[in-house]
Amino acid sequence: MKPPSRPGTVLLTDYAWPDDSVERSVIEEAGHTLVTGPADPASAEAIEELVAEHRPAGILTCWAPVSATAIGASPDLRIVARLGVGLDNIAVDTATERGVWVTNVPDYCVEEVSDHAVGMVLAWTRGLAKSDREVRAGRWDPAGARLRRLSTLTCGVVGYGRIGRATVGKLGAFGCRILAHDPYPPKDAPGAEMVGLEELLRRSDVVILHVPLTPGTHHIIGTEQLALMPPGGLLVNVSRGGLVDTDAVIKALDSGHLDGAAFDVLETEPHVPAGLLEQPGALLTPHIAFSSDASVTELRRRAAEEVVRTLAGEAPAHARNAPRGLPAGSEHRR
Repeated sequence: MKPPSRPGTVLLTDYAWPDDSVERSVIEEAGHTLVTGPADPASAEAIEELVAEHRPAGILTCWAPVSATAIGASPDLRIVARLGVGLDNIAVDTATERGVWVTNVPDYCVEEVSDHAVGMVLAWTRGLAKSDREVRAGRWDPAGARLRRLSTLTCGVVGYGRIGRATVGKLGAFGCRILAHDPYPPKDAPGAEMVGLEELLRRSDVVILHVPLTPGTHHIIGTEQLALMPPGGLLVNVSRGGLVDTDAVIKALDSGHLDGAAFDVLETEPHVPAGLLEQPGALLTPHIAFSSDASVTELRRRAAEEVVRTLAGEAPAHARNAPRGLPAGSEHRR
């Protein structure tokens, strides 16, 4: 392990909250200097310039891309800490080759994201968003409601990690049948029947995605997969936009094969395709499933603490890689 570093610079590339006070408090209390980039995520090139200018020992990043060039631009770099869970905006392989830790905060928003997923399911079964729009438009038509009883439906959860397990537990309270799929299925899955992906799609009225975005999961739901679902179902994505072929979803909604699509994330975010906006069966939120007053504060504090821990010469608590020349972190060993 590298020896503890002298006080250094930490770059916060971007942030999705009003200020950098939590990060600054943790970083500066440890004797380091925090440099903050623009709140809205800048381009990869702009981040590369910031890194080259400040030569940080640590990088905290929310949505901004931390490219291979950025990682190579600071010879002092020891850690790139994600303010979130997914790592698709970080050049992890390059960091690993250069002996740089990559970390995340994998469990800070389990309750929030699973609540959001279940809330979207309930909004669909009870027609909440559609009814609200109709009442506001001056239409009071209770006889026209086409609602569903959740306990009679089958819900399929794709991804049986922390959040997937929480969603399964919450859905179970409504009495519905629950299927789950995971590439690494556990020996025991309380409340769910573990099945293959195709079987889950064929049997599920509701499909909820709780998997990370990787080359293997890009467009895991497309035209062929949607065709396997029973007619009139709901697709929920609260993970990453790239998991879903949005054009295929729009066509499935147009044809009526898919009744609803509830998305907190989009492949093109923040741009929303016009074809999706036009769909009355689409329920859209702006990538907020992770968010609550408690979860955001916890996220910011724990990500900053990972940077401080690493710059003090310790292995991070939640390493997502095994940097060349360094011992595995505690999370990576598990």
